[in-house]
Amino acid sequence: MSLTLYFLRHGETTHSQTGDFCGALDVDLTATGNQMAQAFADTYGDLEWTAVFASPMKRTVATAKPLCQAANVPLQLREGVREVKYGAWENQTRAYVEEHYHDDYIRWITEPAWSPPTGGETAFQAASRADVVIAEIEETYKEGNVLVVSHKTTLRIILCSLLGIDLGRYRDRIDMPVASLSVITFGRYGPMLKRLGDRDHLSEALCDRNGT
Repeated sequence: MSLTLYFLRHGETTHSQTGDFCGALDVDLTATGNQMAQAFADTYGDLEWTAVFASPMKRTVATAKPLCQAANVPLQLREGVREVKYGAWENQTRAYVEEHYHDDYIRWITEPAWSPPTGGETAFQAASRADVVIAEIEETYKEGNVLVVSHKTTLRIILCSLLGIDLGRYRDRIDMPVASLSVITFGRYGPMLKRLGDRDHLSEALCDRNGT
């Protein structure tokens, strides 16, 4: 048996509905977001889980808890898989950011690996801290199913890092709908993507709440 990593984006928040920058803001799930978390637990609770990791933010903890309760697995929190910090852009719309931080915004759109939001993190900085958590998991658990509950940008950066995709293209190459699941197995030739942005655990009504 090989190590399999399940990457789950947290459930719906008000910011995922509007598309406003959230980042380090510690917001809660909406009622629908909590339903999404429970739907994941209902579908995957019987899977034999080796460990569950999550960002310590409210929205990721709330998404992970139903699965931990269903599977009777403790939740391990790691700062390294927090959402990317958007600095001065947090709680602002893209239109506002483009107008008030125009030059920084254009640089970030063009090359986010090296160009941070105003006062925020680059993709490389986020990858550096997240890679520490992934390395810990690989070292500690040589096999089994490990869940990592994190955030849209952080998860896309992690997947790019694992799959050898240019970090500057994380927005162009990988989609990560709200409450979606991506799966990577570690085999003889390294990480292999098995699923990307899977939402089969959600009902049709919940799937309609795609968000950004």
